[in-house]
Amino acid sequence: MFWADQLLKDRKGSEWINDAWTPSGIIHMGGLKGPVIHDVLFKILKAEGKKVRFTFGFDDMDPIDGLPQELKKSHEKYMGVPIFIAPAPSGKGSFGDYYGNMMRSLFKKLNIQAEIYLASDYYRKGIYNKAIEFVLDNAEKVRKVYSDMYKKPIAKDWFPLQVICPKCGRLGTTKVISWDGKEVSFVCKVDLVKWAKGCGFSGKTSPLNGNAKMPFKVEWAAKWWIFNVTVEGAGKDHASAGGTYDVARKICKEVFGKEPPLALPYEFFIYDGKKMSSSKGLGLTGESLLEVLPPQIVRFLMIKTPPNQAIEFNPNQTDIIPRLYDDYQKAAESNEDYLRRSYKFAQLKDGEKPPKVRFSALTQWVQMPNMQDRIQKEGLSQWAKYAKIWLDRYAPESVRFEIQKKIPKGVEKLSKNQKAFLKKVAEELNEKWEAEEFQIKLYEWAKELGISSNEAFQALYIPLVGKDHGPKAGWIILENKEFVKKRFEDIANIPEPLDRLTELRSTSTTRLEKSNIFHIDNKVKKKFSSVSIGVAIIRGVSIKKSNKKLEVERSKLLSSLEDLTTEALGNYPEVISYRKLYKEMGVDWHSRRPSPEALLRRVALNKGLYNINTCVDAYNMVVMKNRISVGAFDLDKIEFPTVLKFPKEREKILLLGDSEETKYKSSELAYFDQAGGFNIDFNFRDAQRTAVTNQTKNLYINVDGVYKISAEKVEEVLRQSCEEIIKYCGGKIEVFGIEKAS
Repeated sequence: MFWADQLLKDRKGSEWINDAWTPSGIIHMGGLKGPVIHDVLFKILKAEGKKVRFTFGFDDMDPIDGLPQELKKSHEKYMGVPIFIAPAPSGKGSFGDYYGNMMRSLFKKLNIQAEIYLASDYYRKGIYNKAIEFVLDNAEKVRKVYSDMYKKPIAKDWFPLQVICPKCGRLGTTKVISWDGKEVSFVCKVDLVKWAKGCGFSGKTSPLNGNAKMPFKVEWAAKWWIFNVTVEGAGKDHASAGGTYDVARKICKEVFGKEPPLALPYEFFIYDGKKMSSSKGLGLTGESLLEVLPPQIVRFLMIKTPPNQAIEFNPNQTDIIPRLYDDYQKAAESNEDYLRRSYKFAQLKDGEKPPKVRFSALTQWVQMPNMQDRIQKEGLSQWAKYAKIWLDRYAPESVRFEIQKKIPKGVEKLSKNQKAFLKKVAEELNEKWEAEEFQIKLYEWAKELGISSNEAFQALYIPLVGKDHGPKAGWIILENKEFVKKRFEDIANIPEPLDRLTELRSTSTTRLEKSNIFHIDNKVKKKFSSVSIGVAIIRGVSIKKSNKKLEVERSKLLSSLEDLTTEALGNYPEVISYRKLYKEMGVDWHSRRPSPEALLRRVALNKGLYNINTCVDAYNMVVMKNRISVGAFDLDKIEFPTVLKFPKEREKILLLGDSEETKYKSSELAYFDQAGGFNIDFNFRDAQRTAVTNQTKNLYINVDGVYKISAEKVEEVLRQSCEEIIKYCGGKIEVFGIEKAS
């Protein structure tokens, strides 16, 4: 059963629903929860034909006891002055009018049908006179309630009233010290409160007709007594055990002799685990919320969850707003009583229906120039306005994109296989497809062409949005079929450019012809015929400790790997290939993990990555993306030629991070130059002697392939590694090629 129906079940007689708020600052979105909840109760009772009234008070008789930072200079002199007397920040009207008009505007937008009253008016019109006289006559009973609730004695010269000082105009600094049945004696104390200073004036005055105000807890109970309020809720800050709500309810019962209204405590909206507060910059204001959500969905947000449950609502860089739109649309079609009623009382008027298009889809449409006519034709202009605001202010970067009118930079880096994939996709666009089916096919076609899903979707996104990520590819492609088809065909037909890498390549894998640089030993070729090694030399690099752009790129990559698990690692063909090689070498891969696995395992275990330098950090990104090992060495420490061979058992290597040398085993595959080994176990660890440092000026690079890691893939990873290193370290390629065992 809907929470409001349950709350109002079996109630008899007429009802008076009341709520109130102090107009002293910007309204955060949590400040709308009470008004909406009370409005729903009012509309349910009204729909049932009950005699019901809904009032909402602006407590503008309260003194100013705090100011936002921007008003401290201009309004500090009004601290302690009633809100209805202090001037507005704008200079027009009162402080209470200024913020009260904001709430009136929000009420109108949300169709909250309350009769708004001003506390200052009710005091000045004498509506509270009877209650003021009553609590002064029964001050001892009020003191006893306070004493019982707070477990401490209350001074006998304390009275439940404060007057407006006729000299300085302050209310928050006055203390009533006696009552003779007609007038109260008072003093405006300099040090009564920390947030305002009284003027020291003392005297006598009538407490009636707007000269004085009851304390909040007493005033709350007095309203229930005077108006015969039957329903009034309270937020958690007031409704916690022993809090303001409990005190007011006890005063209502034990001083005024009346049963308090139906209890309705409600929880806060939470922003990153903390209560929302505009003054602290936590959460959205009511105005901001209504700029990104239609009023109906704001109401739905406030009532779809039972009031006694807190709601986490941080829209920044999350999908919480698109999911809220989805929930609203589902509720509109639901036959389930709770959702049906939640939807009904979220509406501004009967018969409203939301669009059928999902908000997440609409956020893509509004980013596509050719979809604007369709948005208008399907009556989506209003929701499109909200979608644009969400994208502009709150959406994660991953969902923002812009269809590129011209072929963007970056397509020149696409491999032959990626271009073949684009050609395949373009051909398939001649057929009719459903978006979900097409999305699945994209994965299948990538697999058929021997490229990873990561490479495939990079190939799709870069030509369309100029980034290597974007929205759901199948959907965006089908919504722009003709445009996409031509774009993909144009890119697929671009001839291979003669850039710094491809000028070193032929139509097949680039054969490394320089045996004076590197070769694979015959014994290795015989035992591991699938081995292929990529070799490159880059001269003139400038290596730094770090680079901000590199850190940003690396952070994005790590974010994309946040769901990686150690179990998933063992399913990758590249990792399986290295493990198989280690087993053949007689090495336990559990204790000596191949370098790509070791790197990704740290990510999966949330151990983070070390920052080495701009060279190592750059090519490690390539390793993580492709799960293929890359090694870089200080060229000037290498004595050519180099060779991949089986060591002799007497040979040793001083590994990075060690203080003592490690003996090779004759079965461990390793790279050697004329001075000795410079790595161990194919790609486990490298030597200190050839390590890349910030002083390194020239680089020797290799990429390791075996079993299911093809020579073509080795070449592609070598190319990517050179690109990344040159991007962040500069330099020029001198040698680039592949040596295969077979």
